[in-house]
Amino acid sequence: MKKQTQKDKRIRKLFNKRELNYVILKSIVKNENLSLITKWNAILKLSNLSGRHNKTKFVSRCVLTDSKAKLSRTFKKFSRLSLLRLARSGTISGLKKASW
Repeated sequence: MKKQTQKDKRIRKLFNKRELNYVILKSIVKNENLSLITKWNAILKLSNLSGRHNKTKFVSRCVLTDSKAKLSRTFKKFSRLSLLRLARSGTISGLKKASW
């Protein structure tokens, strides 16, 4: 588990390092006022960027258990199971189990 979190942190760090370059190249490609040669060069540079550093490669992990799991929308840092445990123990104020 520790290895997976280190890998995720490394991918996020590399993405942050290359995000500005990626955004600039994408804006050059989309700009209609530039010449085709500059657009083509930007497309070539974009294709040379590694695919390992995409946002889609990020894994959302729970803060408590460090497991990759579906996170709730309102409590974005906790997995569903961790949120359930916290709610049952009463540590989250204002949250209680619904019954009808």
